[in-house]
Amino acid sequence: MRPLPALTALTALAALVTLTACGADPAADSGRSGGAKGATVTVRIPDPGNSGVLARGKQDGSLDKALAAVGAKVAWTGSAGPFAPAAQAMNADQLDFATGSITSGITSLSQNPGFAFFTATDPDPVGEGILVREGSGIDSVRDLVGRKVAVNKGGTGEYLLLKALAKEGIPADRVERVYLRPDQTAAVFNAGQVDAWAVWSTYAVAEIGSGKARFLVDGKAIGSDNYSLNAVRSDFAKEHPAIVKALYRYLHDNSAKERKDPAAYLNVFTDAGPTAVTGKAKEVQIGFTREGGTVDPIGPEDVARFKTVAGFYADQKVTPDTVDVAAHLLDVESLS
Repeated sequence: MRPLPALTALTALAALVTLTACGADPAADSGRSGGAKGATVTVRIPDPGNSGVLARGKQDGSLDKALAAVGAKVAWTGSAGPFAPAAQAMNADQLDFATGSITSGITSLSQNPGFAFFTATDPDPVGEGILVREGSGIDSVRDLVGRKVAVNKGGTGEYLLLKALAKEGIPADRVERVYLRPDQTAAVFNAGQVDAWAVWSTYAVAEIGSGKARFLVDGKAIGSDNYSLNAVRSDFAKEHPAIVKALYRYLHDNSAKERKDPAAYLNVFTDAGPTAVTGKAKEVQIGFTREGGTVDPIGPEDVARFKTVAGFYADQKVTPDTVDVAAHLLDVESLS
């Protein structure tokens, strides 16, 4: 685990009452989940699908048990996906928790956020990168000049491409960015309508597993600072800090278990159909997970890297100014 945050680095995390949504209605959750003393609080979380820690927790009841200990229960709302729509749902009081990257988080923080981040998972060294088709003739980042690369606007994909180009000293306008939703990109990529796809493991596994694509460069080669973060609706954290801490502990403990035994967290509900990971893709996913990180508290070294990403986004004109990420972080271990 990371060391406890230092006061000099995490002043913005010191008090839960300084969340961005201070002054919220104390009864905001009471109509939906009881809210009153002794009542069960409902926690709205995107449905995790067929794989991962939350899917396993949903299937075996362990998440329900962990939350019941602090007077809460889960309502699975919608489905997990890109962070931008989840951030909008938290801002609209339609969701309480969500997972996303620091890159998509920064763009969402630039738009009057009603959420804060409370955990960090180290950047994925092998599961994110720039995909190219086998036999494409693209063998280096410089080969992308004059070509089209699919990215999700303001999120992981755009960051990975811009970071890879900057590392090679290539002006960003020498490569055409094609803005697409990640869940709509595979068909475009496989049809050859774009030359490459900057993406993360959720979508890369199937492409690499098919044997028809490979990473031109991965997160490690790019020098990515693209952390995975968990966010909580600010009003919810203010009213239910013990629940936030319990969810953190569950995610931390079980992400460590998942890293040791990735196969146990795949195909949790079904091993057939479109949500199942099978064949070579399953091997790829297991390898990615073993190389990945665990869900940890946000430490001072993380905050410094968040600041670097925010500065990079401002320099690249992805955001108009440098977003103050530290103002929207929680010290989860101080919650009670």
